[in-house]
Amino acid sequence: MARMIKSGLIQMSLALTEGEGSIAEIKEAMFQKHVPFIEDAGRKGVQILCLQEIFSTPYFCPGQDSKWYKSAEPVPGPTTERLAEYAKKYDMVIIAPVYEKEQPGILYNTAAVIDADGTYLGKYRKHHIPHTTGFWEKFFFKPGNLGYPVFQTKYAKVGVYICYDRHFPEGARCLGLNGAEIVYNPSATVAGLSQYLWKLEQPAHAVANGYFMGCINRVGEEKPWNLGKFYGSSYFVDPRGQIFAQASEDHDELLVSEFDLEMIDEVRSTWQFYRDRRPETYDLLTKL
Repeated sequence: MARMIKSGLIQMSLALTEGEGSIAEIKEAMFQKHVPFIEDAGRKGVQILCLQEIFSTPYFCPGQDSKWYKSAEPVPGPTTERLAEYAKKYDMVIIAPVYEKEQPGILYNTAAVIDADGTYLGKYRKHHIPHTTGFWEKFFFKPGNLGYPVFQTKYAKVGVYICYDRHFPEGARCLGLNGAEIVYNPSATVAGLSQYLWKLEQPAHAVANGYFMGCINRVGEEKPWNLGKFYGSSYFVDPRGQIFAQASEDHDELLVSEFDLEMIDEVRSTWQFYRDRRPETYDLLTKL
């Protein structure tokens, strides 16, 4: 029997940026810019919606300005509570990537998972933190410490990986072992060195682990940092590695697609990667 899921991804350019308002005003403008897209997703019957990495602010990591610490907030907290109202209104799971403040000086790049009835289910904290060529993330984030949780939502078992995490197959496998049916990867990545990997690594994760992925990237150029062009191209990929829906490279967009989770069982019955893996031979992975 088919298990159809309708999912949505929102890719977005900035509403306001540094110098165009206070941090609170910038965050509010970005939230309000997302609202029509969230409402549109709800009206279209989207069951699981994912937003982009730290969706309510610019990607401020090309600089190293501690004033952006003030944009961090508790999770659960004000933003997740506001989004929970939309989740309840539309019976829609929402994955909300935000800048999390656990306590002063302890800050994480986090994604909260809100169930369709508005219940906060938990959060994932980004594990792999880059610190190179404009991605000075270690200045802003501690590495995640909550493992690789999978959340039983109303519609599916959902896992989250965030941006730079996608370069590491180990965590992607952990999400599969933990039961994920769909893994969402909210990102902020620009044209250049790694763009060719955007359509390579995540389809590879989907194939190696036999699950669907929803991959989100913001759009536009963000001043005053001018790191480069965020090229959008958000997409869904199935367990065979086929990209079956893709957004534009340069427009704010809600990408909606429908897919059948029964494909997971079909693919895993053909490719028995979970049966044939040999964890007792992988000691080297944790020794070096």
